[in-house]
Formats: sequence, structure tokens, C-alpha cells
Amino acid sequence: MGEESFREPLLKKKYYENCPGCKVDEAKEQKKGISIKNMMIVWMVVISASLPISSLFPFLYFMVRDFNIAKTEEDIGSYAGYVGSAFMLGRALTSVLWGKIADRYGRKPVLVIGIIVVVIFNTLFGLSTSFWMAVITRLLLGSLCGVLGPVKAYATELFRVEHQAIGLSTVSAAWGIGLIIGPALGGYLAQPVEKYPHVFSKGSFWEKFPYSLPCFIISGLAFVAAIVCIWIPETLHNHNGGNESTDDDTEALENGSSGSCQDKIVQKNENLLRNWPLMAAILIYSIYALHDIAYQEVFSLWAVSPRRLGGLNYTTDDVGNVLSISGVALIIYQLTLYPSLEKACGPISIARISGVLSLPLLQIYPFIAMLSGLTLVIVINVASILKNLLCATIITGLFLMQNRLVEQHQRGEANGIAMTCMSLFKAIGPATGGALLSWSQKRMDASFLPGTHMVFLVMNIVGALGIMMMFTSILREKKKISSNQQN
Repeated sequence: MGEESFREPLLKKKYYENCPGCKVDEAKEQKKGISIKNMMIVWMVVISASLPISSLFPFLYFMVRDFNIAKTEEDIGSYAGYVGSAFMLGRALTSVLWGKIADRYGRKPVLVIGIIVVVIFNTLFGLSTSFWMAVITRLLLGSLCGVLGPVKAYATELFRVEHQAIGLSTVSAAWGIGLIIGPALGGYLAQPVEKYPHVFSKGSFWEKFPYSLPCFIISGLAFVAAIVCIWIPETLHNHNGGNESTDDDTEALENGSSGSCQDKIVQKNENLLRNWPLMAAILIYSIYALHDIAYQEVFSLWAVSPRRLGGLNYTTDDVGNVLSISGVALIIYQLTLYPSLEKACGPISIARISGVLSLPLLQIYPFIAMLSGLTLVIVINVASILKNLLCATIITGLFLMQNRLVEQHQRGEANGIAMTCMSLFKAIGPATGGALLSWSQKRMDASFLPGTHMVFLVMNIVGALGIMMMFTSILREKKKISSNQQN
């Protein structure tokens, strides 16, 4: 009781009248429960930024085919990979810059600008009439949309310490849903004149730009989000002329730390590149990001490929159906089962288990192509659901660890570094996955791992590398540090 009465006046001194971060902290102090409003803000921002990332995959095969740049049908996958990689390459070039801007000028401006960029360049991509226009618009979309790094810092700062796992789980869930619902929209809405002739007539705008409708829908949702974001709170502290030492001491008391501002000063001057547990988590995160984006591209291209090339001969509608079902399952899992699993096992333990289970699951995909009818529908949907749930479990655990290792003033930069590394790896994913798929489809009669067996084996090798790194001692050390920061 005495300790609480001692701490209360100090915490009140922390709040500055004109500081937006202090206003958020004061609101968190007054409201002990989980803020549904804050969860909806995070959800809206992440969905708007993640929908365009993979919405093109179901129709990219046909889009590249219509550009008439590929000499053979087997070469389409390679060119599709270049378009898919352009976004990640652009994001890799600017993620650290956007993180530093978010640390200096605030999270809110970066989020608003990024969503406006989605509105502009995602729309232009849907209107692409050539291969190079598609590549350039995706490159600019990736480089100018700096949302996904700062929004993880923003989600951490919007919630009380005991609810930060829920905040970052919201980011992971929304991101995962966006990466699944995006392709579903692309699958359902691409080529509307062919699919819905009673609504979209021949010779109309929609026949000239057959892949614009899903992009317009996503850009419209982002436009609404950009307007709403004008009123979202800023979480970065801005104490002009304030006493930083006092703030540091107060924050140390609030976090229950026995050390004074001397430890905080050391942390303020810390070089994040020498934070080995953070770097280890970022590297593992990047490896799984490479694995995830390669899977997304290969799955969509493989599903629409003809049977003679080891595919399922699916339409974009069929791909959309599979991804929609997986998206619904992911929402249910993140809101119900994942919090309990994470609490019982810890983020890394459950991530390790998920990584191991994903290996045999992925290797059965080539055999799924041998099925047909209702059996094929059931098996491919179950496999897709399990694969996406396992991937979301891994990514969420790594999100939590990364953001618990740094203080607020470096959180934007730390997430920027993570996004840069992840984007570099993801830039490799679509191009490599598309090239591997094209190569594998040219060796259907090979004696060793014929056809698509080779593609899924290579993806499993990447996943196995991530699993091995999760069992290293440096990651356990990182987990320990994360726990100490919470205490």
C-alpha cells in the first residue's frame, strides 16, 4: 500500500499537457482493460497495408500471360516472380528510413502517408498495360508504404504492458488475414467480364483492364482507412523542454525496475545491430518471411497450372475459395486458440512445434495434385488451413520477442531493421519461387524429385533452417531478456 501511494504522484508528474504520448499513457493508466477501439485501429491500419501485398498472386499468372512477354508457358512463372519481388525490394530499400522517421516525427504521419500510397500505387498497378509498368508501380508501392514496421511499435505502445501480446497478436492476425483475403479478392474479382458477364459487359473498361477491379476495391478500403487515421492518437512522446532524466526515472519506477536512469541512458545509446538476441529474432523472422512469401506465390501459381505440369488446373475463383476458407479459420484461431497456446507454452516453444509440424505437411502438396473431385477439395482446404495457422503462430511469436527487446525511442528503428531484412528475403522469395516452379515444370519426367516435388522440398529446406536457428542458445538468451524487461 505504501509503495502504491509513493508511486502514484510520480506517475502523475510524468504526464505533459501537450505531449500526445503522455495522453495515451494516461488513458492506459486509467483504463485497466483491453481497449477494443485500439484493437480496431491496429486492425484497420494493418489490413489496409497488407491486402495489396499478395492480392495479385491468383491473377498474376494470367496478367503476365496477357503482357505477351513470356516466350513459353513454362516461362510465365519466372516473369511473375519478378513482379512479385518488386514490392519487397522497394520495401527493403526504405524500411529503416521510415522507422527512423516514425521515431523522430511520430507513428501517425508514417501510417497516414503509407495508406495514401496504397490508394495511389495499388490503383495504378491494376491499370498496368505492360510488364514494366507493373514492376515499377509495385516497386514504388513497396518503397513509399512504410506502414508495417512502425505499426508494430504503435501496437505495442497503444496497449498496457500486460496487454501488449494481444496488441501484437492483432497485428499478426490482421497481417495474416490481409495476406489471405487479399489473394481471395484477387481470385474472385479479376477478369470480371469472363466471370460475371451479366454484370460486366464485353468491350467495357473492365475488359480493357481485367485486373483492375480487385485493386480498386482494396484501394477504396485503404482510402476509407486513410480518412479514419486522421483522428487516431499519436503515441510518441514529445517533451519540448522537459526533464528527460525525470521521465526516465519515472518510467523505470512504472516498469518496476530497480535500476535508475543510468541503465536507461545506456539503452538510449545502444546500437541495435549489437543487440544479438534482437538480431537473431530478426534473422529467423526473415527466413520464415522468405518461406511464407515463396509459399504464397508458388501455391497460387501451382494451383492454376495445368494438370500436365503438376498443378491443380484451378481457376482464380477456386484459389479464392481456398484462401477465403483459410482466412476465416485464421481469424477464429487468432482470437480464440492462439492466446491460450501462447500463454501455456510461450511464444518460442509453440513456434518451434509449429515449424516442425509444417515440414511434412508441405511435402505432401505434390501428392494432392493426384486427387480429384470432392477429395481434392477437402484435402487442399485442410492443408491450406493448417499451413497458414502454423505460419501465423511462428510469425506472432517472433513479433512479440522483437518488440519486447527495445525501448520506445528505438522501437520504430528496430522494426524498420526487421522490415528491411524481411523485405530483402521476401524480395528473393517470389522471384526464386517462380523460377523454381518454372524449372520444375520442365522436368516432369525426371527420376529424382520430378516436377513440383523439388519446389516444395526447397521450401522445406528453408523452413528447416529456421527451425534449427530457433533452438540456438542466443534465442533462449533473448527470451530471458524479454522476460526480465517485463518484470
